[in-house]
Amino acid sequence: MHLTRRVRIQLAIFTVVALVTVAVMALHFIKLPAVLFGVGQYTVTMELPKSGGLYESGNVTYRGTEVGRVQSVRLTDTGVEAVLALNSGIDIPSDLNAEVHSQSAIGESYVLLLPRNGASPPLKNGDVIALADTSVPPDINALLSAANTGLQAIPRDNLKTVIDESYTAVGGLGPELSRVIQGASTLAIDARKNLDPLTTLIDQAQPVLDSQTNTSDAIQAWASHVATVTAELQTHNEAVAGVIDKGGPAAAEVRRLVERLQPTLPILLANLVSVGQVALTYQSDIEQLLVVFPQTIAAEQAGILANLNTKQDYKGQYLSFNLNLNLPPPCTTGFLPAQQQRVAAFEDYPPRPAGDLYCRVPQDSQFNVRGARNTPCETVPGKRAPTVALCESDETYIPLNDGFNWKGDPNATLSGQPIPQLPPEPPPAAAPPIAAAEYDPATGSYIGPDGRRYTQTDLAKGAPDDKTWQTMLLPPGS
Repeated sequence: MHLTRRVRIQLAIFTVVALVTVAVMALHFIKLPAVLFGVGQYTVTMELPKSGGLYESGNVTYRGTEVGRVQSVRLTDTGVEAVLALNSGIDIPSDLNAEVHSQSAIGESYVLLLPRNGASPPLKNGDVIALADTSVPPDINALLSAANTGLQAIPRDNLKTVIDESYTAVGGLGPELSRVIQGASTLAIDARKNLDPLTTLIDQAQPVLDSQTNTSDAIQAWASHVATVTAELQTHNEAVAGVIDKGGPAAAEVRRLVERLQPTLPILLANLVSVGQVALTYQSDIEQLLVVFPQTIAAEQAGILANLNTKQDYKGQYLSFNLNLNLPPPCTTGFLPAQQQRVAAFEDYPPRPAGDLYCRVPQDSQFNVRGARNTPCETVPGKRAPTVALCESDETYIPLNDGFNWKGDPNATLSGQPIPQLPPEPPPAAAPPIAAAEYDPATGSYIGPDGRRYTQTDLAKGAPDDKTWQTMLLPPGS
């Protein structure tokens, strides 16, 4: 048979392609050199309690990548040994766990190598992975048998109810469940990437969990209150919805009102802050006033109404004008001494003397019993002092004297507590120089305040004799 040149060329090309294809399959896919001669591989023995479904030519993976094959699986006196043929050039730490896994419940088995750390030396030819560092999956038949036994223990009607309700619960939620599973997978991957911080968080969570346990009663009470609030919100749902719907327009009206009241309202609110601070400090006093005030008003009304529309003169309240002047006499101790006191007729307003002016007699003295020295301290119950600084200090009130007279130097105190003094008076100003203008008696000329020269002939020599200093004060011609 004669072949044309074109056919011979085609056969040659086909032969070359076939040879290349066979070589690629043998070298890359089938890996005949490694299978037949062990080229580019080294073997490691893996001890197992049982095969766990592992078979010859099964995959061996490391960090999710195939790194070898199961060369053989054989029985031993203590269990099973699997010889792993691992690819050279991939350093796998020798400190690891070797686990047998299945792709699915009925899928193929493979070996998963999980290193404990990356600092251990790599595996080498002839190494043995001890039985303590290996594991196999549970028997699928035992799991299915246990699951079947558990299902048989559940009444059929109840099991049917569970399946029906589960279908109702998750029916049509395929995309949502898919997103949940995908999110859980992402969360697990992120947790794996942040394993050390997550482990630290778990190790240090004990004090937080203990605090939750110790405050379980408070948490239960809080949950009960939250349940009560939510129940009330549900009961008054329409009212809450109305507040939410009308809250926006109302807030806008309030904002426009505040804008119209500027700048008066901000100043008022700023002043109310100070008032609020004072009210907070004197909260107990204000509460006492609010308690006593109604009773006082009731007593006053009862006393006034006792004489209403009657001719009796011995009931009700009466106002006495018995002033009892100077009983007791006024207190002067602690104020400016008499020689420093101003006359009451003066109408000026000099600066206030430095220090605190109040009656500095003993706190149980009959003088000015409601004076500043007997002011109760707000922050120190049971203590009385005239100033906040003395209230909040460890010092005690020390009077100047018994109050009947001023003792000692009026500009000092025997107790060590300073007394107010008048501010130092400024030194008297120097008297301005008297303006004087020298003149020439011969001509009567002199230099005025403006620097010009003036001449007054009646001041010169030869002026009339009747000119005296009195006539100098009179206008000319007088």
